[in-house]
Amino acid sequence: MSTSALKLGFIGLGIMGAPMCGHLIKAGHQLFVHTVGKVPQDIADSSATLCTSARGVAERADIIFIMVPDTPDVEAVLFEERGVLSGLSTGKVVVDMSSICPIRTKDFAKRINDIGVDYLDAPVSGGEVGAKASSLTIMVGGPQAAFDRVKPLFDLMGKNITLVGGNGDGQTTKVANQIIVALNIAAVGEALVFASKAGADPAKVRQALMGGFASSRILEVHGERMIKRTFEPGFRIGLHQKDLNLALQGARTLGVALPQTANAAQLMQTCAANGLAGQDHSALVRALEIMANHEVAQKAE
Repeated sequence: MSTSALKLGFIGLGIMGAPMCGHLIKAGHQLFVHTVGKVPQDIADSSATLCTSARGVAERADIIFIMVPDTPDVEAVLFEERGVLSGLSTGKVVVDMSSICPIRTKDFAKRINDIGVDYLDAPVSGGEVGAKASSLTIMVGGPQAAFDRVKPLFDLMGKNITLVGGNGDGQTTKVANQIIVALNIAAVGEALVFASKAGADPAKVRQALMGGFASSRILEVHGERMIKRTFEPGFRIGLHQKDLNLALQGARTLGVALPQTANAAQLMQTCAANGLAGQDHSALVRALEIMANHEVAQKAE
């Protein structure tokens, strides 16, 4: 792929999409963008061209990135009357970086492939922090040639970029990622609730555990959030609920038992029932605190 500026599309300028799009703009590429919400000011003030529909983006761009919340949102962006499909032509590439259903992804890819356009499912992990720092993990499903074409653009948004397999495999990997993350958040939450209820300073407990085998990125980042009560969303509980539901739906289809995933999903449902669906997924600890009638908090010096 040429190092010169490319005509790129980006649909979905939310918490994750806006900084990801920003990296492409800063690299000198020509961006055509569309979003259903308010266009972030830094994007509006940039060289990006605002389009009134997903079709407008697809007509103008050679590679179209999509970053929206859920499976129905991707389906609408792709296939509604003024959606991406209606503006595509042979030789373009559609890259869905949302986290959605692997089974539906295979269907979406086939419908796009049928008109001579490559499709990559490329969900990400790393949250708002990773999106801003261009350090996202990107899990890709699709053909090698399309991956090779888009890889230099992925490099602008992430660090750990892997072509896992065919279409749907990227989304399957993301679901597996979300299982691991949810279970780790629950484990850290249980440990800190236990330590705090027992009278220990959870901040010092966390510090001690960071030096041992229990150390993890979740303990480091989300453990600190639990103690400092900083639950502003980097990745909302509501979105993580959606991902765990995808895991449980897939498990039913595959005949697989995911008991701990189901438990984590119920903890998140407890949070949602208490009005916390919009908080960061580290706030899963609130469900455990409600059951323990005890809030994790750093002891005063």
